[in-house]
Amino acid sequence: MTQVTEPHANSGPNKVLSWLLLLAGLYAILLSVGMVGAGFKWASGGTEGAKELFAFATNPFLSLLIGILATALVQSSSTVTSVIVGLVAGGMPIEAAIPMIMGANIGTTITNTLVSLGHVRKKSEFRRAFAAATVHDFFNLMCVAIFLPLEILFGFFEKASAWLSAMMMGGDSMSIKGFNFIKPLTKPVIGEAKHFLASIMPDKAAAITLAVLGVVLIFIAITIIGKVLRNLMVGRAKKILHGAIGRGPISGITSGAVVTVLVQSSSTTTSLMVPLVGSGVFKPKDIYPFTLGANIGTTITALLAATALSGAGAIVGLQIALVHLMYNFSGVIVIYGLPFLRDIPLKAADRLAEVATERHSLAALYVLTVFFLIPGLCVFAMSALG
Repeated sequence: MTQVTEPHANSGPNKVLSWLLLLAGLYAILLSVGMVGAGFKWASGGTEGAKELFAFATNPFLSLLIGILATALVQSSSTVTSVIVGLVAGGMPIEAAIPMIMGANIGTTITNTLVSLGHVRKKSEFRRAFAAATVHDFFNLMCVAIFLPLEILFGFFEKASAWLSAMMMGGDSMSIKGFNFIKPLTKPVIGEAKHFLASIMPDKAAAITLAVLGVVLIFIAITIIGKVLRNLMVGRAKKILHGAIGRGPISGITSGAVVTVLVQSSSTTTSLMVPLVGSGVFKPKDIYPFTLGANIGTTITALLAATALSGAGAIVGLQIALVHLMYNFSGVIVIYGLPFLRDIPLKAADRLAEVATERHSLAALYVLTVFFLIPGLCVFAMSALG
């Protein structure tokens, strides 16, 4: 009897449909970021009004906590950083956005930490998995502890990214040296959306609605892109993963960045590691460089989002995207590059895993406290006082 073989999920019409969905998702990101920027600029009445609108975020520590909390809630640093790009283009001060970017890096680590809790019933598995997950937490916390004070004092990332974005764009808009093809694709749609909303509600409400719709669309677009890319690329990503671990830190970091670009999600990349460590295939030390590469790879989404911008807001939108890239590169170079700092995240994660293995409730308390209670209570208290 002849066995009938079902068509492969990634072949024929299904593959064509997947690529079409990917293109639609990419266009949706470009469109949505433009909507967020246009909405906030419209609501604030221009750049000066926007500065007043975002005055609550001028405290760098409050901005950091907002970045952590927002990313932990939506479980996607790609979504949050794309929104931040749009907000900066709409007038949000760059000095307020930089700590938010740093906070987004911390908030995104919640996903793989939650994945590690799935191993809680097996003591040895849980200890390995929880250590593998939280090494990412401690690395990103160290990055903030090192670079946020330096940024507050000297503004290194702000100045370096301003210089680099000006060099790349050659002026105050995307019309010179690239990205000129984006504006004709997005401006008519955003213009029609503004006209429609203005016809059915007051200007202020219409502007806020446009921005909110942009945020929702960002979330939908990144979800679509992530699912489609995982469907198209997961086999290749796994091959890169298994070929990279154990070949040295440079290979691990590079492969982590490549896989994250392929699946458009650092959470997916790092979460893929946790079960492998939990089952004993790898040790936390083995996947540490791969995790750092994921930090670098995730910056591609904000850079893509920046291409949606035009006019006076374009250069600052690109600037904050470059800050994200420079910050994550700097963290890898400084913390992993300096031997006396390199093993601190590993040792801290191993110690926390040891304690959490003995008292499982502490693992849940750690997640709730670091990602929700501390940021949430601090944001509420500082907002009330301010």
